[in-house]
Amino acid sequence: MISKVLLGVLIPFIGTTLGAANVFFMKENISLKTERMLQGFAAGVMIAASVWSLIIPAMEQEVEMGHLAFIPATVGIWIGMGFLMFLDHVIPHLHLNSEEAEGPHTKLQKTTMMVLAVTLHNIPEGMAVGVVLAGWLSGNTGITMGGAFALAIGIAIQNYPEGAIISMPLYSEGKTKGYSFLGGFLSGLVEPIGAVVTILLSSVMVPVLPYLLGFAAGAMIYVVVEELIPEMASGEHSHFAVVMFAVGFTLMMALDTALG
Repeated sequence: MISKVLLGVLIPFIGTTLGAANVFFMKENISLKTERMLQGFAAGVMIAASVWSLIIPAMEQEVEMGHLAFIPATVGIWIGMGFLMFLDHVIPHLHLNSEEAEGPHTKLQKTTMMVLAVTLHNIPEGMAVGVVLAGWLSGNTGITMGGAFALAIGIAIQNYPEGAIISMPLYSEGKTKGYSFLGGFLSGLVEPIGAVVTILLSSVMVPVLPYLLGFAAGAMIYVVVEELIPEMASGEHSHFAVVMFAVGFTLMMALDTALG
């Protein structure tokens, strides 16, 4: 069982690492159009994961406890969004294709703040994997191993292009390939750390697991609405990002229903 949990924790991180490794093989930076399509895909995966892997299990578990099903999910979503909003204001970061940094004023390099932006993005993903694995470990939440792995695989799939999105711009900024790969690698490292910490915390708080599931969903929704959707819709009008959003959404939905 420990080996399965370890694998589930590492799968999303492996996706990011493999994506970052593209810097060793690609000669040119990813085009803006491709970036927008990949961001749309990531947004679709995260929204579907929030619904099928987090919010629905939270409500189903609360129904079994004889409580109002929507309360934990609602409370958790608001707390999760508030938590990410707080991090957004206290950690300096710079989104891709943006010249204006967010958060407190700092003298950090532009490339460092770009890595921090993706790291912020990855925090809720690690927490989501951790809380679902914790639900499976508890054995009485209705969360299956297949459902937990569906979430991990779905996040890994959308992490692959994200790893490339962070490493390739670093390389185009004049950094070495090794440094650029390290940036993508480190941005994904927060995911297994966040997952392990969440598992350790939630293992002693099973009664509030529905709130934790809602928390992870709220954090992921915040990232999509605050970051991914504006970035995928920026620039010249195009339907490609919207189509990729639908691809990501339906893929994650299919994964969860097939494996869960």
